[in-house]
Amino acid sequence: MNIVDRFLKYVSFCTTSDEQTNLTPSTPGQMEFARYLADELRSIGMQDVTLDDNGYIMATLPGNTQGPTIGFISHMDTSPDASGKHVQPRIVKNYDGSDIELSEGIVLETAKYPEILRYTGQDIIVTNGKTLLGADDKAGIAEIVTAMEYLIQHPEIKHGKVRVGFTPDEEIGQGADHFDVKAFGCDFAYTMDGGAVGELEFENFNAAYCKIHVHGVNVHPGSAYHKMQNSMRIAYQLAVMLPRWETPEHTQGYEGFYHLIGMNGTVEETTLSYIIRDHDRARFESRKRELEHLVRKVNREYGEGTAEIEMRDQYYNMREKIEPVMHIIDLAKQAMEAVGVTPVVKPIRGGTDGARLSFEGLPCPNIFAGGENFHSRYEYLPIPSMEKARDVILEIVKM
Repeated sequence: MNIVDRFLKYVSFCTTSDEQTNLTPSTPGQMEFARYLADELRSIGMQDVTLDDNGYIMATLPGNTQGPTIGFISHMDTSPDASGKHVQPRIVKNYDGSDIELSEGIVLETAKYPEILRYTGQDIIVTNGKTLLGADDKAGIAEIVTAMEYLIQHPEIKHGKVRVGFTPDEEIGQGADHFDVKAFGCDFAYTMDGGAVGELEFENFNAAYCKIHVHGVNVHPGSAYHKMQNSMRIAYQLAVMLPRWETPEHTQGYEGFYHLIGMNGTVEETTLSYIIRDHDRARFESRKRELEHLVRKVNREYGEGTAEIEMRDQYYNMREKIEPVMHIIDLAKQAMEAVGVTPVVKPIRGGTDGARLSFEGLPCPNIFAGGENFHSRYEYLPIPSMEKARDVILEIVKM
C-alpha cells in the first residue's frame, strides 16, 4: 500500500482522545485502530509485534548489520479540540495558490493561513471543513509503517535493529504514561510528530495543568445585598488579573503563556481550567506560583476557601536530556539534507511523547510529519511533505 492510501485508511478511524474517561486508551476507537495497526505490521513482515491492554504497540525490524537500536514513535489519537469522527478527506491536485472551499461557507483562506502558499503546485489533502484531518499524528504513523515496509522489501539496505512504537492519548498528555522504555530497548528514538516539512525539535514547553474551583453563595437576587457571592464574577475577576498579553494568541517562539481552556459555572460553583507553558523552567515555576498567589488574593477578599487550586505538572523541556547526545540531532539534520530537505531547528510550542520519554531515559527529539493547522478543521497535509518525512526515516536508518 502506498503512503497516501495508507494515510487515508488511517483517518477513517475515529481516535479522538478524552481526558474525562480515566481509561487507557481513553476511547474505544483508539484500541480499534491499534488492533488494525498491529495486524498491518505483522502483514508487512515486522517481527515481535505486541499490543498491550492499554493500547501500546511495539514492533521490531531486525538489523542486518551492527549499529545502534533506533526507535520511531507516533501517537494514534487525535485532539479533542475538534471532531475526528467521520473524517472525509479529499486531495486538492496541483494546488493553484487560491482559497480552498472545504464545504459551503467553510473556506481555507490564504489570507488567514498564508503558509499554504508554500505548497503551490503540490497535491494537498484537506478535510470537508467539519472535522480535523488527523495528520497529527496519523501522518507520522503512515510514514513509519511505509518506511518499514520499504526496508523489508529491500533487504540489501544495511541497517541496525529498528523499533517502532505507537501510543494512545498523547493529545491529553498521557501518551507516555504506560510506555515501557526498557521493553522498547532503544539507544535513542525520534517522534514523527512535528508540523511543516523540515521541522526538527529538541526543545519543548515545560507544561502544567491547573483547575481553580470558585465557591459562591446563591440567594434570591431581590434579597442578595451583602449575602450573594457570585462565583462566576469572582472567577472572572481572577482570570483578568493574569497578564493580558501572555496568552497563546499573543506569544510566539520561546514566549510562555497562561491558556484558559475551559470555564464552567453557576452562581454557586465555577471552575476555570488552565494550561501553563514556558520553555524556561524558572519562568514556568514562577507562572505556577502566580496562579497560587491569585487564589490566595481572592480568598483574602472573599473569605478563606472561596477559591481552591489543584495543579499538576505534565512534562518538562527535553533540551536538558538531548544536549548530552547532540549527535542524534546532527544525524537527523544530515538525513534531511541528504533527501533535499532544509532542517528548521525550532522550539516546540507544545509537547510530544518524546519529551517525557527523554526524562525516562530514552532521548527522543521530534521530526516533522508534514501537516499544518493541527487540531483544526483547516488542517491540511501536503503529500510531498509526508513523502519527505518517510525518506528522512529511511535515511536515518541507513546512516
